[in-house]
Amino acid sequence: MPAGSSPKRERQYEHIKEGAEKRGTSTGRAKEIAARTVNKERARSGESRTASKVSTRDRKSASQRGGERSHSGPQGPTRDQLYAEAKKRGVDGRSSMNKEQLRKALGR
Repeated sequence: MPAGSSPKRERQYEHIKEGAEKRGTSTGRAKEIAARTVNKERARSGESRTASKVSTRDRKSASQRGGERSHSGPQGPTRDQLYAEAKKRGVDGRSSMNKEQLRKALGR
């Protein structure tokens, strides 16, 4: 979080980071997701010095969107995300599987 952030944004950052980690995201990736989300919210509400056009013109906030656009491209979820889901489902041999094999094992 940038220096001088409000307590509300600090709480928001921690909440998002913990939620991502509970879903099986690595700590580094969870921090990145939380920081990007909070920074976008700061830009939308005028709390940051600069803001991209996308941040200010987007119709839905990141929290309202709830991951709606994440991994909607042609490659889909990452291997780590597929692995985390396979772990939850108890797929045998998942540690040696590549992304395509995990996708097939999960029935995607």
